[in-house]
Amino acid sequence: MATHNFLTLDKKIELINDSANGAGLSQRELSTKYNISKGAVYNILQRQEEYKCDFQTNSNKGVKRKLQDDSGRKIDEAVFSWFTQQRSKNIPLSGPLIQEKAREFAEGFGCSPGTFKASNGWLDKFKNRHCITFRSISGESAQVDPATVEEWKKRLPALINSYAENDVYNAAETGLFFKLLPDRSMVLPKESCNGGKQSKERYTVLLCANWSGTHKLKPLVIGKSKAW
Repeated sequence: MATHNFLTLDKKIELINDSANGAGLSQRELSTKYNISKGAVYNILQRQEEYKCDFQTNSNKGVKRKLQDDSGRKIDEAVFSWFTQQRSKNIPLSGPLIQEKAREFAEGFGCSPGTFKASNGWLDKFKNRHCITFRSISGESAQVDPATVEEWKKRLPALINSYAENDVYNAAETGLFFKLLPDRSMVLPKESCNGGKQSKERYTVLLCANWSGTHKLKPLVIGKSKAW
């Protein structure tokens, strides 16, 4: 019993071209050349437009995938180069910032806006490829004396016991460092997670509200004075 081949799509297109080029091969000759039955040759020729369409679609996908791979590689290399430069300056980098920079590079490489989305999935793969982790940046810290806290937790109830919740207010002063960089960053393995010199520009803000939360005073803000 004769054994016939199973033709791939590429081979079917080759057979179709052999039947059409010049004088073209007959179905018998095609059957012999490709080691398939004459019935199989007939079916392929009858469906040649379908096979040509499939072949063209797959070819376009291949080109598109190659372009995506090439542009993806360029974007990855550009983002990683930028990442290492910024970290060498101790600049904190967050995930959204890296994604935005990737989209910026993509457009610079000719990708239409919105084509390369720099999704969270892309960010995860980028971090895994380069072993990037997200860590806290070392900095100054202040610690409140636990003994003082415990003492006031005992004294405070007696002091406010005779007042309604609406009449008990708490005010706190805080600093608003409006130019301060994040205290966490994406970093490379074994990289010391240190930040650069932080901006000291700040506003002093006083916040005040009553215990029940029904009355919140307008914040008081103090900034640097300017000579007019």
